[in-house]
Amino acid sequence: MDQLNAMRAFRRVVELGGFARAAEDLGASAAGLSKQIRQLEEHLGAVLLQRTTRRMSLTDAGQAYFAECSRLLDEMDRVEHALRAQAGQVEGRLRVNAPTSFGLAVLSPLLGDFLARHPRLKLDLALDDRVLDVIGTGFDVSLRVRSTLEDSSLIARRLGTIQQMLCASPDYLQRRGVPGTPSELLQHDVLAYALADTPDSWQLQGPEGMTRVALPPARTVVNNSLMLRDLLCVGLGIGALPSFLAAPAIASGRLRRILPACGYPPRQVYAIYPTTRHLPPKVQVFVDFLAQALPPLLETDS
Repeated sequence: MDQLNAMRAFRRVVELGGFARAAEDLGASAAGLSKQIRQLEEHLGAVLLQRTTRRMSLTDAGQAYFAECSRLLDEMDRVEHALRAQAGQVEGRLRVNAPTSFGLAVLSPLLGDFLARHPRLKLDLALDDRVLDVIGTGFDVSLRVRSTLEDSSLIARRLGTIQQMLCASPDYLQRRGVPGTPSELLQHDVLAYALADTPDSWQLQGPEGMTRVALPPARTVVNNSLMLRDLLCVGLGIGALPSFLAAPAIASGRLRRILPACGYPPRQVYAIYPTTRHLPPKVQVFVDFLAQALPPLLETDS
């Protein structure tokens, strides 16, 4: 039995809550992982996992072993990462999750430069607008674009600020008129973003303070900002877009910004990663790279 591999397998099975998900993550078979855990239990002389056809749970011995096993593996990884960093090597597989529109419009042009700097690094990038469980899904880093973050035991590093802009096409505004106050939005067709913090209202900061605009029933609701931009460009109504999508469309004349004196609350770009005593170099270099590259791309005067 390779005890080190068995320890890593046991840890991943516990973290992901089952053999099937751990096997997929590790590129192994569920039967092979189960055999490793049985051999580990025989070696230790203790039952670590209680298994039934429907669920799996840690025994008391398993809980104690998991904590100590995780500490030892983290320490071994720290030593290995430190030696590789001293040799100038950043390698391994970096698993990253990011929102779809942000990934396509902002991340995509940056990744070639990043990977050219680190030729021994492999990247798995998953684009998904849902807020995923970083630990449970096996990601090293999750990029999130949020106005606020929920309480979490995860580490969050702010990488930049994205302005939100209310926009409509010139054709729509010619047909329906240009709203001059937040209250006039109620007379217009609204395109809503389904995953917004408050999809049924807009919080607008104007000269007289914060105004909450309860939106009329949206004509169209989408869960992707790229789709929302395209629907706005063909004149279907008014909607809120992140600046990295709105600014190019405004510059090209496809969209116009409305109510510019009433600022939509900005959103922050965060890098989220698990709490560890020692941050792996592959995560460190990626987050540092984005912290330097993102702010100039996200700034806009539109």
